[in-house]
Amino acid sequence: MNYLDRIKITYIIAIIVMMLFIVFIIFIVLMYNRKQLLYIKEKQLKEAEHQNQLLQKELEKQKSIEQERERISHDMHDDLGAGISALKLQAEFLKQKAEDDDLQNDIDELLKTSEEMNLSMREMLWSLNSGNDTLGSFIDYAIQYADNFLKKTKIKLWSESEDIISDTPISTELRRNMFLCLKESLNNAYKHSQSNQLKLSFIQKDKEFIMKVSDNGIGIHHEKTEGNGLRNMKRRMQEQKGECHFLSEGSGTEAVFRILL
Repeated sequence: MNYLDRIKITYIIAIIVMMLFIVFIIFIVLMYNRKQLLYIKEKQLKEAEHQNQLLQKELEKQKSIEQERERISHDMHDDLGAGISALKLQAEFLKQKAEDDDLQNDIDELLKTSEEMNLSMREMLWSLNSGNDTLGSFIDYAIQYADNFLKKTKIKLWSESEDIISDTPISTELRRNMFLCLKESLNNAYKHSQSNQLKLSFIQKDKEFIMKVSDNGIGIHHEKTEGNGLRNMKRRMQEQKGECHFLSEGSGTEAVFRILL
């Protein structure tokens, strides 16, 4: 074997060794990457299990809260409701027996107070009932409340709904604050607007919900200082990441409440 042949063989052996070394390096890299992928997947799996456990705990917590709300609601209905009804019946019985006009007037005030307590209790029961945490339930109760509130006044009620998805979920806190804003708006219209018509409008645009309370009264005097009622409504909406504004051009006032569901 001559010198050139030995050099060729040496080169071939060197190339084979280098190729084997490269294959070995590739094998090591592939094994490392595989282990890394397995580690990442295992880590993701553990994280998912942890998140599932947290979610399960949160669901159990929410269920416990809802059960407690239902228990309080039932206790109020059974105990407090029965007590108010008994008080009202007793007052009506005393009124029939009373002959003094002043005493009858006092009993009438007692009956009025008991009726107000009964209405307040119904509002609280509605707020506590988790089955009412939908947009449709809120709108139904809002119209019912407005109708009962205005039926003994000269103000005629109209209502309209636009693109409402009734089963859209809303939180208890949002539902309660929206109702209190509605309640304050109705009270303002009754006391100050001198109107004879009032319209409730409920509008849903994707994730946005708008409630409007419009009357045909004398409007808002902007030079007057803003009262506690208007400030409270704005504060409630701001706490819910919503907005509240009042329009009064010419005759009438429109209170607009806008919130993201």
